Amino acid sequence: MPPKLAEIVEEFRSAPRDVVLEMLLEYSDAVPELPAEMAGHAGMEPVPECQTPFFLKVEVAADKTVTTWFDCPPEAPTTRAFAGILAEGLSGATADEVLSVPDDLYQQMGLAQAISPLRVRGGSAILARLKRQVREQIS
Repeated sequence: MPPKLAEIVEEFRSAPRDVVLEMLLEYSDAVPELPAEMAGHAGMEPVPECQTPFFLKVEVAADKTVTTWFDCPPEAPTTRAFAGILAEGLSGATADEVLSVPDDLYQQMGLAQAISPLRVRGGSAILARLKRQVREQIS
């Protein structure tokens, strides 16, 4: 797992339950703006498992560094927070580091006790699609 993401996971894992949701929502502002060429979600993949319209795109550079883009409406702060966690935690990560992220990431963070199973399932679908895009680009 990339070191930045491991640090975020540990912060959540060790936080008191009553502040986990508050911590999560702080990440909803960590989603960078989309570049102009992705306006209207051009070239982005939808994640239909999310209750909210969610789109993502991954690029693996020649040096195997992964860049991610996410889009989700501000009215969906929990889902945006998943994107913010991934955007921050995977920033500068390699393809191998991204693929090493555990599929049960959100459960490991202790989020299953703080948010609905449907939201956790949506977050897991985001991660699964992200990893699939990485695998497709490195094969």
